[in-house]
Amino acid sequence: MRLKYVLSEVATGLWRNVTMTVAMIITMTVSLTLLGASLLLYQQVDKMRQVYYEQVEVTIFLKTADTTQAQKDTILADLKGDPLVQTVDFETKEQAYERFKEIYASAPELTALTKAESLPESYRVKLKDPNSFDAFQAKYQKYVGDGGIDTIVDQKKLVEKVFSVLGSLQTLALIIAIVQGVAALMLVINTIQVAAYSKRREVAVMKLVGASNWFIQAPFVLEAVAAGLLGAVLAYGTLVLAKIYVFDGALQPLTSVLTPVPWFNVNIMLPVLALAGALVSSVTGWIALRFYIRV
Repeated sequence: MRLKYVLSEVATGLWRNVTMTVAMIITMTVSLTLLGASLLLYQQVDKMRQVYYEQVEVTIFLKTADTTQAQKDTILADLKGDPLVQTVDFETKEQAYERFKEIYASAPELTALTKAESLPESYRVKLKDPNSFDAFQAKYQKYVGDGGIDTIVDQKKLVEKVFSVLGSLQTLALIIAIVQGVAALMLVINTIQVAAYSKRREVAVMKLVGASNWFIQAPFVLEAVAAGLLGAVLAYGTLVLAKIYVFDGALQPLTSVLTPVPWFNVNIMLPVLALAGALVSSVTGWIALRFYIRV
């Protein structure tokens, strides 16, 4: 009987303050959506970093005109016998030109002005450990200049610049989620206080007849929990739509650059967001009641 009464009071409270309830649900939805998006972004960036670091290479660009065949053979022999090196491939001027045309396919004027002869030959080196570039560079620095090497480029450093930007986006998304979360908490507190004020006479009567603190607080706290759970469900639905229409839709052509977002990561957000919404709402509601109606 008590449970039925509590649940009926929750439904009545939500409907009585329907405008505040809708605003609270919308705010919870936005904040939980941003929280879920920031968590997915963290997972995705970490996955992309792992995939890209496994594929990064060191490029040894040879001088365009001065490098002799003997110098090329010497460098290649050292690379093949180097314990730091996993694989090594030689790229000719023609192959470099084909790669250049693929990269700048959207700029035909540039490819038309560039000739294969102007591009350098290179060795594409994959290291066993991408973090051993400094030791690798120190070994082959002797070939830079008169030894036939023009520059040694570590792709890992180029990739790290990209991930530093993505890391900033991670932090920005998390900050926005926290700000929205604070706004949601303030709205939860305000809504519960309004509900408690509208029922202040009933609360006073229940206290006089000896009702327990839990029995008095339960309807108000459950109102906040219900709004948090509904906001979590709507936030999860927003993430599902983003997965279908954005990542698997509009961004599908970029799968070679952006690693796909697995459904498991999206689906796991439902219990995570539901737990976060319910826990935060219940704790906030309980604290607001303790300070407002002094039960």
